[in-house]
Amino acid sequence: MTNNNIYFIANWKMYGNPASLNTINNVIKLTKSKKFSKIKIVYCPPYTLLGNFVKKTKKSKIFVGAQNCHYESEYGAYTGSINAKMIKYLGAKFVIVGHSETRKQGDTNNEINMKIKSALKSNLRIIFCIGESLYEKRKKKTKTVLLKQIKIGLKKIKNLQNLILAYEPLWSIGTGIVPKNIDLEKNINFIRKNLNKLKNGNRIKIIYGGSVNPNNVKNLSRIPGISGFIVGGASLNSKKFIDIIKKSII
Repeated sequence: MTNNNIYFIANWKMYGNPASLNTINNVIKLTKSKKFSKIKIVYCPPYTLLGNFVKKTKKSKIFVGAQNCHYESEYGAYTGSINAKMIKYLGAKFVIVGHSETRKQGDTNNEINMKIKSALKSNLRIIFCIGESLYEKRKKKTKTVLLKQIKIGLKKIKNLQNLILAYEPLWSIGTGIVPKNIDLEKNINFIRKNLNKLKNGNRIKIIYGGSVNPNNVKNLSRIPGISGFIVGGASLNSKKFIDIIKKSII
């Protein structure tokens, strides 16, 4: 992996408060270095911190994204929901769609497709997550599951150049277990092969997520076809996150 347009997505999940913004000071400093001038860092904090992060990173090279959005493009009576228009209004540029944790809460492939369309309508860039469960892996259904998620999730979407695809095996998220290099490379190749069948699909970068940490990221970076990482818990600690970034540039 080189440092040419490599993405590092920091998914803070349901963590953080205004005081947490100080933890990204060293990451902002890192982006000023010429060595890391071409990497793309995207912080995805909870909705409550989106505005704070946009202000904090305004003069930096760091982008801000939301962790999810509603599929409805316009305002409406959807208590507790946030749509892409609201996210865009705050100044965010990205949104995560299809994360396994939101799929577990009820997001279907069709709803994810609607969310992607809505977010693109508001000119947000999409971090589209796909991945199989441990049960599906054991039943050798990984390719079937991934293909279905890709086909339905990206159905009738034309501007694919505004998408990043994050492959996140559900059984790897938060468990400390990462796929073997040979298996991960096979799955990345399978995803790439099917994306390339879509118009402009070759422009979609593929990143990996699932228990990424400073100890395993150098090994993961050697796998062809991976253009970055989506990082959960380790991104809450700036030292760990910086270590991940530095060890990825090999």
